[in-house]
Amino acid sequence: MSSLGIVHIGDILTGDFARPRMQAESLRVEDGRIAAIGTEEHTGAAGCETVIDACGTTVAPGLIDSHAHVVFGDWTPRQNMTGWIDSYLHGGITSMMSASEVHLPGRPRDRAGVKALAVAAQRSFSNHRPSGVKVHAGSVILEPCLEPGDFAELRAQGVWLAKMGFGAFARNQDAEPLVRAARAEGFVVMSHTGGVSIPGSHTLTGEDLVALGVDIAGHVNGGTTALPEAGLAHLIHRAPPHMRFQISQAGNLRSALRVLVLAAEAGRLHHVLVSSDTPTGTGVIPLGVLKSVAELSSLGGLPAGVAWSMATGGNADVLRQNTGRVAVGREADLVVMDAPTGSAFATAAAAIEGGDLPGISAVLVDGAVRAERSRNTPLAARLSRVTRRPAAS
Repeated sequence: MSSLGIVHIGDILTGDFARPRMQAESLRVEDGRIAAIGTEEHTGAAGCETVIDACGTTVAPGLIDSHAHVVFGDWTPRQNMTGWIDSYLHGGITSMMSASEVHLPGRPRDRAGVKALAVAAQRSFSNHRPSGVKVHAGSVILEPCLEPGDFAELRAQGVWLAKMGFGAFARNQDAEPLVRAARAEGFVVMSHTGGVSIPGSHTLTGEDLVALGVDIAGHVNGGTTALPEAGLAHLIHRAPPHMRFQISQAGNLRSALRVLVLAAEAGRLHHVLVSSDTPTGTGVIPLGVLKSVAELSSLGGLPAGVAWSMATGGNADVLRQNTGRVAVGREADLVVMDAPTGSAFATAAAAIEGGDLPGISAVLVDGAVRAERSRNTPLAARLSRVTRRPAAS
């Protein structure tokens, strides 16, 4: 049984909206899951095979990017780059959800091909985790050629994601029967929101999203063109209770801040998610989710723990994943971080609330250290230290 301990923790951002901050000295991970949190005497963290000395810094759930344009492997055709997922790991992202493999050159549009693409992507990333990052791929693109019965077939093949907004529907709301059928089979359905992003996509209005009843209104602040003010208000105030409102780094910052106000008015601030919506024309942005967290906190007045929860626990909930929180029984996808060197702030949370990006000194996926000092974030003022004991013979 593998074990990892984190000791000398100064602060914990939990990823839980109900309790976004926690004080504990240490935590213990066994076989990839958090087994204990508390005093070092209680957890026995110092006696683990691998020990991370947090040196008084902050532990938090790894970021979850709920809008990533994966294709296959670690390649993005939109920017013709490889290795981008590894760079996102160094930005604190431990898992991501495909926003459909729409950028695949020559993507199929026929019924068999649409389904085959989703199955192939799901299989590919089930068998391969670039740099350890958990990639939830194979998001079937809703096209008029699909039939409601196709979703049971796809679900049996392991596909559980669907995307609206790139199909050939004459009217967006004509896709509602497919959305309903997909959700009935347990799919998580996300939709494009706002103006046209690429040739072949469509503008989707707030009224469209309410009528479609998807699980995630993708990039409600624009991807990249935001909804008009009235449409945004209609969406947030009229959306069904299950719908989540996703903010993306690639969108409109002014609109993102307005989303926070409208969601608070509707009593649905805990339904706001954070994502990157990259790589796209906006580019490869390894610190995109981290940057959004700092922007929403510093400009939107959110406590750091709440903003972090939007990018972790909130995403995990809608994706039905056992990660995204620092809690016993959760998969140990974690980051260790601190205020950046030279910052006016003393802790990671204070830096986020002040608009600075924290410095990451360790990233864990399933309790395994996948990166230490980040090559992309600013240098943490205090770096954690990793000690590995030789395995018993």
